[in-house]
Amino acid sequence: MAKVSKKLIANNKKVRHDYFLEEIYEAGISLAGTEVKSLRMGRCSIKESFIHIEDGEVILYGMHISPYEKGNIFNKDSLRPRKLLMHKKEIQKLIGKIAQKGYTIVPVEVYFKGSLVKVEVALAKGKKLYDKRQDIAKKDQKREALREFKIRNLG
Repeated sequence: MAKVSKKLIANNKKVRHDYFLEEIYEAGISLAGTEVKSLRMGRCSIKESFIHIEDGEVILYGMHISPYEKGNIFNKDSLRPRKLLMHKKEIQKLIGKIAQKGYTIVPVEVYFKGSLVKVEVALAKGKKLYDKRQDIAKKDQKREALREFKIRNLG
């Protein structure tokens, strides 16, 4: 099998800071032609986007895709809700999990996989303030250790 390339379009870094990502799914997304052309130019943001499940369908809200410059009348609303394409069993599993307290579904990144646009979706549990502080402290310790290692080996 040939390896399919993955070209990143948009990444939501804040998700990893605010949530514990427990399960990660790959979902397709239903788009119009001009939206795909805009995505090819890298004009997308998922910083304030969120996901809801309505009537057995997974809907992505708040994803901003800038209008395509040459799209004129074919451009869609840049913040319109977009349907995510997932298997029915995955959707049922997500419905069961988010019924529990503290769980939510968040978009992590948008990318091209071959010629298809995919969204990485994660089942996440919210972090408390002390968890965030612990993560920051671990990052600082790791950075300091790398700095000392570099100084010891190069200096």
